[in-house]
Amino acid sequence: MRSNPTRRSLILGACAVTVASALPAIAKTAPSIHVLKDPNCGCCEGWIEILQSEGFDVTVQASMGTLLARYKSDNGIPQQMISCHTGKIAGYMIEGHVPPADIRRLLKERPDAVGLAVPGMPYGSPGMGPESERDAYDVFLIRRDGSTEVFASYSAA
Repeated sequence: MRSNPTRRSLILGACAVTVASALPAIAKTAPSIHVLKDPNCGCCEGWIEILQSEGFDVTVQASMGTLLARYKSDNGIPQQMISCHTGKIAGYMIEGHVPPADIRRLLKERPDAVGLAVPGMPYGSPGMGPESERDAYDVFLIRRDGSTEVFASYSAA
């Protein structure tokens, strides 16, 4: 005995195919990152462009001086970890020129932490000149108690 498909089963089948075909695109979507930065800072723009080219959805808010410093402090970034711009992604703070691969690793591992920081502005870090001429630098994981540990290291080129 053979049954004919009903309109309802055809519609449900079409919906299932549509949802299934969208899953790979959803899985590849990077979370949104909101960045606070001085509106006149070119290296911050360079870092933002790198994030965008890596598939991150970036929103930018101009901030400077004591407002930006207070935002950093209020969000658990220790004074010795400060850099020029600050991002917030999936509940984590990203301070300075953190490479996109390290942000992705943070989001994958989900440690109990404030976030990541590259203090200062090391030459050759993302947005700070060519990687082929970079200075050695570390990416630090900022713990909730304010302590830090090396999350990733980059040697001089």
